[in-house]
Amino acid sequence: MPRHTRILLGLVIGGLLGIASNLWLPADLVSTVIKYAAYPAGQIFLRLIFMLVVPLVVSALIMGIAELGEVKSLGRVGIKTLFYTIIASSISVVLGITLVHWIQPGHGLDSATQARLMTEFQGPAQQAVTFAQKSKDPIDIILSLIPKNPIAAATQALEGEMLALMVFSLFFGVGLMLVEERVREPVCRFLEGVRDVSMRLIDLVMDFAPFGVAGLVYTMTGRFGHEILGHIALYVAVVIGGLLIQQFIVYSTLLRLLGGLSPRWFFSNIKEVMLTAFSTASSNATLPVTLEVAERNLKLPRKLATFVLTVGSTANQNGTALFEGVTILFLAQVFGVDLTLGQQITVVLMSILAGVGTAGVPGGSIPLIVIVLQTVGVPGEGIGIILGVDRLLDMCRTCLNVSGDLVIATLLSKSEKAALPQQAYARWLKRQEA
Repeated sequence: MPRHTRILLGLVIGGLLGIASNLWLPADLVSTVIKYAAYPAGQIFLRLIFMLVVPLVVSALIMGIAELGEVKSLGRVGIKTLFYTIIASSISVVLGITLVHWIQPGHGLDSATQARLMTEFQGPAQQAVTFAQKSKDPIDIILSLIPKNPIAAATQALEGEMLALMVFSLFFGVGLMLVEERVREPVCRFLEGVRDVSMRLIDLVMDFAPFGVAGLVYTMTGRFGHEILGHIALYVAVVIGGLLIQQFIVYSTLLRLLGGLSPRWFFSNIKEVMLTAFSTASSNATLPVTLEVAERNLKLPRKLATFVLTVGSTANQNGTALFEGVTILFLAQVFGVDLTLGQQITVVLMSILAGVGTAGVPGGSIPLIVIVLQTVGVPGEGIGIILGVDRLLDMCRTCLNVSGDLVIATLLSKSEKAALPQQAYARWLKRQEA
């Protein structure tokens, strides 16, 4: 059975068992099953992947830069990546905000439900507000991108220091590109070994994915069931609707117009990535699978795909940008805060920037949303209203995030005139005609 099919089965079985347990089993029994079976299974799977993310990111990004061959190529690919990222993120945020204005989901939430949700998630909401209050000013944020100690940045990579680690890897890769061959060769051989070993270990870990995915989904649905969705169903529908439009209409249009490729071919080849992203809710945890699928299925050049996808796992978060824009306007409607045009433009810009700077781990966008809420005059504690469904929406937006990384990598391979993706696509077209 193909791996993506096994992962899908794990996801469906875990979700159905979680909902059934929430509906028909005693709460104490469900809590016991989650505590001693589902939660450990899910966390073991995530921890095994997170354990390998840092060595993979460092080795893959340095090798991706070194293999580009010259600083000119790095600059060209980097500028194109940034351009596509800003365009895709801008479209996603504007799309989300347009849907909120049209559907007005925040006007349908009654005060009793609002109070219940804020009370139920008061603890996590207060944690997010406290974290936001400790946020750095813009100058400190820029300075923090350059780590004084790259080892410390590596140890804190999954707690918000991934961009700093990437900056170090970028500089190291440029330096490796500039030194003479006798110095570069042994370092490249070592880093290539680290990258290949990490990828092989990830392949072994993914055999456990169906069980880990079932545990993660059971934990979510067993705790909250479907009841929480009923209270803020319109908000959930707006977010998921926006993500689906971005995924299957915007991305498909970009692939067709700029890449000359069939969206059907593209999405059929990245099913495993989408399922892994949905179940783990982490771009960083999905990165190894993304790299493998890009090379194996899409036939993207390794040196280009490695650079674009490694950077994109943190810096290209289209789904997160859309989610943040929708959430901020939704909560503004709930609290009756009428945002001016200038404030809405601020929301758009900050959502795009937050999409670039959000940690690629579950729940990484919540503190940034609180910062934007406070900037436009909406109570930060209101974040508690959406925390009950954040895990579900995190899974959905992560799926869009990693798909967006692959779309950008595919478009860049076209602009760089890579032959293998076009050859793979041509073979697929012949099979379809036959």
